[in-house]
Amino acid sequence: MRSVHVTGPDTNSWVEVERPRVGPRDVLLKMKACGICGSDALYSQVGGIPPRQGATPLGHEPAAEVVELGAEATGVEIGDHVVVDTMAFTDGLLGSGGLQGALSEYVLVKDIEPGKQLRAIPKEIPWQVAALNEPMAVAHHAVNRSGATSGDKAVVFGAGPIGLGAAISLKAKGVAHVVVVDIQSSRLEVAREVGADAVINSAEEDVVARLIALHGEATDGLGHGGHAGSDVYIDAAGAPAVVKTILQAAKHRAVLTIPAVHKKPVEVDFGKILAAELDIRTSMGYPTEIFEVTDALISNTDKYAKIISHTFPFDQALEALDLAKTPGAADKVVVTFD
Repeated sequence: MRSVHVTGPDTNSWVEVERPRVGPRDVLLKMKACGICGSDALYSQVGGIPPRQGATPLGHEPAAEVVELGAEATGVEIGDHVVVDTMAFTDGLLGSGGLQGALSEYVLVKDIEPGKQLRAIPKEIPWQVAALNEPMAVAHHAVNRSGATSGDKAVVFGAGPIGLGAAISLKAKGVAHVVVVDIQSSRLEVAREVGADAVINSAEEDVVARLIALHGEATDGLGHGGHAGSDVYIDAAGAPAVVKTILQAAKHRAVLTIPAVHKKPVEVDFGKILAAELDIRTSMGYPTEIFEVTDALISNTDKYAKIISHTFPFDQALEALDLAKTPGAADKVVVTFD
């Protein structure tokens, strides 16, 4: 069967590999869709994931159909449409350094455990939307880490897939007012469509002043004014300017959660923000959220569909990877299979 691998620095290639053979407790999946993640470009750039340089299968945002079961496999049925916990495979992380990747015709789930690696979804959910389950779990984990709750006022920086997913999750938790900040008007329009209460174009507006107008003025722990009344900030952009703006805006005991990957060190003047008693939290992956977010995906299919900017057939997976890694060319790219 065909599979997409990193075969060298900045090189992705089609590779012919053996179709998996199903053991007694295994489940064979036929891939139906796979999203392209920013980390795929990183894996390609460095030539793979140590210690598997030059031989890394790609794809870790899958949606699939169950097509074969081992005699002792339980928990799913042939024909089920499923989303996948790519971190729960016994042969390594799917598409992130493990022996398999979801940009392949078939993937084998070895030693299936009911409810652990797979969850069945309604068959009316479009495959490309089902493929968002993995990245939306990342966004949902960031929201959980933030502690945002009903009645809070929240700000999401970055209207890419993770930021938009976070905005949807925040509203689902009953957050009273969600603002999304970005520099691209087209992304901000999508943010409105998925439920953001307000948007800010940081290339055109004073973000702190606008947040004060939207969320009211607040103080730091010493009573100094000029701070926004926002309770929660989520950095889904990964730009140093975002952190600087949040530190300037943050009121006493606001929470900043960072799921974004910062590729360079960010300078923080802790002396300057000491009085704010800002709570800074990082967020990675989805320890419990991979199937928690599935219910939201099922309930809000139309909203999540708006996150997808481009789809490509599997035959054009290399082109999809190239587009996804080109800055500003696409928001969310999904590969679909026949």
